[in-house]
Amino acid sequence: MDKIDLEILNLLQKDSSIPLADLAQAVHLSVTPCWRRIQKLQEDGVIKQQVTLCDPVKLNLGLTVMVTLKAAQHNEKWMQRFIAGVGAIPEIVEILRMSGDIDYLLKVYVPDMAGFDQVYKKLVKVADLQDVSSSFVMEVIKNTTALPLNYAVLKSGKT
Repeated sequence: MDKIDLEILNLLQKDSSIPLADLAQAVHLSVTPCWRRIQKLQEDGVIKQQVTLCDPVKLNLGLTVMVTLKAAQHNEKWMQRFIAGVGAIPEIVEILRMSGDIDYLLKVYVPDMAGFDQVYKKLVKVADLQDVSSSFVMEVIKNTTALPLNYAVLKSGKT
């Protein structure tokens, strides 16, 4: 990976629908070499996927809930059951295993409190939980999917 690859990634993270010709021009390449670089970034797993990001409010998902969980057990069987169960609840869009006082942090999108109550009832059936705590997002200050690129190791070994 070099500086041109980083610039390609920077532009694609802002808008993955940018036409290839415009992307190539922006990074001072012709179309074919630019396309090859994108293919290589995909093959190397740097580019995992391209998605369309939707506005949750416009989809009637105006309540965002952060849920912290403490597991009642810490064994492989429990974890497999938990992961399968929470993974099957579509309103749960992010599941993070944590260190420290909590075991898992979930991000949930629902229309309203009644919608969250339905998710909560599904969640507590998934596996034995020691504690479930919910916090409701009042305002989103920053929300981005773009990763910082200044830590990437370049071909020269520098960042």
